[in-house]
Amino acid sequence: MEDPAVPGAGVPPANGNGNGNGNGNGGSKGKQAAAKGREAFRSQRRESEGSVDCPTLEFEYGDADGHAAELSELYSYTENLEFTNNRRCFEEDFKTQVQGKEWLELEEDAQKTYVMGLLDRLEVVSRERRLKVARAVLYLAQGTFGECDSEVDVLHWSRYNCFLLYQMGTFSAFLELLHMEIDNSQACSSALRKPAVSIADSTELRVLLSVMYLIVENIRLERETDPCGWRTARETFRTELSFSMHNEEPFALLLFSMVTKFCSGLAPHFPIKKVLLLLWKVVMFTLGGFEHLQALKIQKRAELGLPPLAEDSIQVVKSMRAASPPSYTLDLGESQLAPPPSKLRGRRGSRRQLLTKQDSLDIYNERDLFKTEEPATEEEEESAGDGERTLDGELDLLEQDPLVPPPPSQAPLSAERVAFPKGLPWAPKVRQKDIEHFLEMSRNKFIGFTLGQDTDTLVGLPRPIHESVKTLKQHKYISIADVQIKNEEELEKCPMSLIALLKILLAAAPTSKAKTDSINILADVLPEEMPITVLQSMKLGIDVNRHKEIIVKSISALLLLLLKHFKLNHIYQFEYVSQHLVFANCIPLILKFFNQNILSYITAKNSISVLDYPCCTIQDLPELTTESLEAGDNNQFCWRNLFSCINLLRLLNKLTKWKHSRTMMLVVFKSAPILKRALKVKQAMLQLYVLKLLKIQTKYLGRQWRKSNMKTMSAIYQKVRHRMNDDWAYGNDIDARPWDFQAEECTLRANIEAFNSRRYDRPQDSEFSPVDNCLQSVLGQRLDLPEDFHYSYELWLEREVFSQPICWEELLQNH
Repeated sequence: MEDPAVPGAGVPPANGNGNGNGNGNGGSKGKQAAAKGREAFRSQRRESEGSVDCPTLEFEYGDADGHAAELSELYSYTENLEFTNNRRCFEEDFKTQVQGKEWLELEEDAQKTYVMGLLDRLEVVSRERRLKVARAVLYLAQGTFGECDSEVDVLHWSRYNCFLLYQMGTFSAFLELLHMEIDNSQACSSALRKPAVSIADSTELRVLLSVMYLIVENIRLERETDPCGWRTARETFRTELSFSMHNEEPFALLLFSMVTKFCSGLAPHFPIKKVLLLLWKVVMFTLGGFEHLQALKIQKRAELGLPPLAEDSIQVVKSMRAASPPSYTLDLGESQLAPPPSKLRGRRGSRRQLLTKQDSLDIYNERDLFKTEEPATEEEEESAGDGERTLDGELDLLEQDPLVPPPPSQAPLSAERVAFPKGLPWAPKVRQKDIEHFLEMSRNKFIGFTLGQDTDTLVGLPRPIHESVKTLKQHKYISIADVQIKNEEELEKCPMSLIALLKILLAAAPTSKAKTDSINILADVLPEEMPITVLQSMKLGIDVNRHKEIIVKSISALLLLLLKHFKLNHIYQFEYVSQHLVFANCIPLILKFFNQNILSYITAKNSISVLDYPCCTIQDLPELTTESLEAGDNNQFCWRNLFSCINLLRLLNKLTKWKHSRTMMLVVFKSAPILKRALKVKQAMLQLYVLKLLKIQTKYLGRQWRKSNMKTMSAIYQKVRHRMNDDWAYGNDIDARPWDFQAEECTLRANIEAFNSRRYDRPQDSEFSPVDNCLQSVLGQRLDLPEDFHYSYELWLEREVFSQPICWEELLQNH
């Protein structure tokens, strides 16, 4: 029998006589092609088996990575030579001020005196001298590593020096210098004229941002052993960063403006990685991380009179185990790998019996019955390619390595029984809308009419319906967003009852897609002189990849943190930013990111441990070799890349949850095979958010897809929270019916605009504002005028008042 898995098998010889003995060498060529096909298939199968057998990743999700890792990612490997430069600048200045002692030998008062002198020497006209003093301050913030013996000592003195620098006013002084550098038009025009921007064009900005980042990150870190003075300084610093000081904009808004200026192409020399890292840490420090968000959520639910939360999502996920990944026949043209239909018909009965016996098996069993899934239809085979072409038409991203999906492993079926799970990890939830839909269908069936949103009247309904409603109400969940939306609807009916102006500024919501060829994100990593040896090129390649990974990490964490805080503050603030992200093609952008070999991305080793801070500051750098660069570190996975993937999946979930129009975008962009490949990564939290995204699509993917992906469906049932009336597994839900998705987004947009108008517009712009008819009162109102208005006041009077003819009759007629 011909092997159906081999491309070319079963094809007649070239001469067409069907016996393989015709003239010419067509038969031998066919055999060679078949042999090559078999070898390629075996090779791909070995690769697939190796990737599917990925070990469970011991990853702990949190606000950020370890302290040393977060400090290390601030610097690119290209900047390593500047550590020595910073030390030299400090020692030259220190010797002129202090004789016969080192920094660590000074008393605290003497250290404060020296820092005050440094800040005084910052206020000089000479740009070169000012940069040397700033480098000396940076050396202090880096931990005076020249006087330390270990990495632990460097990190300890870095924290101590950063608290000291902040208490002496260093952050405020560097903030003024940062304003000067941002407004430096000469540096901007010089960078715009250059064909290639390097790290030399951002030297001053990198020094300033590095000092500010080190101060923020070291003060943000809380430890039980911190003295009382440090705790007080931390709260004071948080307050200063949170609000406008001295009539200036909040610090986070300044950093957002730097991002905007960089993306617009007006400042290509900005070190964008450092800006994004600092912005992320400032937002996390001022607004709070994920644990603080959970505490705020509990507090806000109590204030609104809602019942307490049943569980903490992050803690539940931490206790979950990763599932074995499903097979990947969907993505490989599995019609070539499937047995003939006659064979399928011959074993259909036994297959059904096995499924009946095994349908309740624990999904954690790696050798369960669903390891090899049924083949998909031709339409589904084409979906992966169509989806990739669609995404390519939507986006123009940074170049990614093409993904060649491996063939499925032909593991033998196993009927080994395992222990049943003790229970599902999540408490089920029911929305008010679900109860209303259930009663609407029940009333139509039994009494022939409905009662709208009334969920209490059960007259005329049979007893089982009463019990069902009682069960649904026991699991009813009212979110903070539900209460806020209801309050906004009440305000819409009576806008005069409450008028409030919130002080939270919605910023950095993108409105258009930036083309990747218009901005250079590598300006703060490329050296002045490009590498000339293979070793230098390898080092730079690792540095560039690491640089991109850190940027993805900071952007994903920043967006997720902002969206969660916006949603907790008010649902329509969250919807406003979310809609901007959707309109800026955020959904296909994230799908394009995941349309690569995610397992390879998560296990990438784009790091050189001997060049990482603080290791590189306390020992002589060994001679780098090709082998040492290729080896990378010894970690099982890259923390920042796994962190980024989880953040992007959580972001995609937030954008699409309960939004049928956006769920259809996932379907249109063929996201199912892309997301299913991500299940190769055996990490419970990442798998959970992938399964959530697959669950909301299942009702639209059709019966054949659900039938062909039984293991994935079982994983969804096992891991994702259940909504008691959610018919996700069968597609019979009312939400699966055709809807006018454009109208859904327009309605949401109208609600957002009404909210923004009521909360942020000036009262006099409202038609409900009272009219002041008193002449003296109107003339006595204080108007906000520009600061330079008094200089041109007489000119304004002449142009706008004296020289303008007034037609009094027309004025009286119009009024």
